[in-house]
Amino acid sequence: MNKKIAVVGTGANGGGTAAALAHAGLDVTLIDQWPAHVEAMRVNGLEINFPDETINVPVAAYHLCDVCTLNLRFDIVLVMVKAYDTRWACELIKPYLKEDGLLVGVQNAMMLDDIAEIIGPERTLGCVMEMSSEIFTPGVIQRNTTREHTWFGVGAVNEATEGRVEEIEELLQHVGKVSTTNEIISAKWMKLVVNTMCLGPLAMLGLTLYEAMKVPGMREFTLRAGTEALAVGQTLGHTIQPIFGLTPGDVKDTNRLLEKMLDKLAADIGPAARDCVLQDHLKGRYSEVDLINGLVVTEGTKSGEPTPVNAAVVEITQLIQAGELKPDPSNLDLALEMIKA
Repeated sequence: MNKKIAVVGTGANGGGTAAALAHAGLDVTLIDQWPAHVEAMRVNGLEINFPDETINVPVAAYHLCDVCTLNLRFDIVLVMVKAYDTRWACELIKPYLKEDGLLVGVQNAMMLDDIAEIIGPERTLGCVMEMSSEIFTPGVIQRNTTREHTWFGVGAVNEATEGRVEEIEELLQHVGKVSTTNEIISAKWMKLVVNTMCLGPLAMLGLTLYEAMKVPGMREFTLRAGTEALAVGQTLGHTIQPIFGLTPGDVKDTNRLLEKMLDKLAADIGPAARDCVLQDHLKGRYSEVDLINGLVVTEGTKSGEPTPVNAAVVEITQLIQAGELKPDPSNLDLALEMIKA
C-alpha cells in the first residue's frame, strides 16, 4: 500500500496499531499528546511487548504542536484517542486529510456522528476494535492480545465510502483479523454493550476480568449492565451484530448473547489484562465511563428504559475520579445498594 497514513492517539491501542503498520513497512506518522511518550519513541523507537514476543519499531513520532510543521496531507487517518478527545482530534487533523482521504474512527463509544460532522460523511469510516493493551512507561506498550486474537470490524457511514472499506481492511490486516460490515453503527453499539459490562464495572473493583468474575455476584451484575445497554440500543434502532470475530450464527436466536461476548473477550485478552478504565483510575485520569455507561443512562431516560445498573457504575466511577472512593471489590456492594435505593 503506497499511502501516507497518520495515527492520531498513539497510546496503548493506537501505539500498538501504529507499530504494526510501521513494522510492515508502511508510511506511518504517529501523533500523540504525551510529550514524554513522543520523545521516548523518537529516541528509542516503540517497544511492543506481546505475550509471546517483543518487537522494537523505529517510528516517526510527532507531538500535537508539531503537526503544523508536517507540510503534508494524509491519505488515511486513524483516530485512536479517547472518545472524549475525538472532536478536537478531528478538528486538528482535518486540514491535513486529503480531499479524497479517509478518516477512520477507531475508539470506544458512539462518536461517528461527531466525526462525520467535522470531517464529512464522505470521508468517514467507522471501526470496532478488540485489542487489549496498556501503557504506563513512555515508549513501551504491553499488548495483551496477539495478532491472532486482535480483531477489527470496518464499515461505511455513507454510501460514498462503501466502495472504499476494502482499503482499510487491507491496512488493518497487518494488525489483526478484519471483518467488514454494512451495519457499522449497530456494531459500534454492540461494542458499547460489551464495554458497559467490562470497563467501568471491573475498574470500580480494581480487578481484571478474570479476577472480577470470581467475586460473588459480579458476573450477574455485569450481565445486568449489558442487558440494559442492549435494550436501550434496540429502542434506538440498533440491531444485533456479530463482533470480536463471532459469526452471524453465533449471535442469532440465542439467549446467551451477552455471555458469549463476555466469554469470547475473556478468552482473547487473557488473565493479566487491565482494562482502559482501570488504567485511567491508576493514572488519576478521566475515563470514558460517562460516554459509555453514561450514554446508556441518558438514552434510557429519553426512551423510558430503566438503567439502574449503569447509573450505579457512573456514580461510583465519578466518586473514584473525585478521590472520594478507591477502586475496590467492596464497591460492588455499594453499587447493589444504589440499585435497591
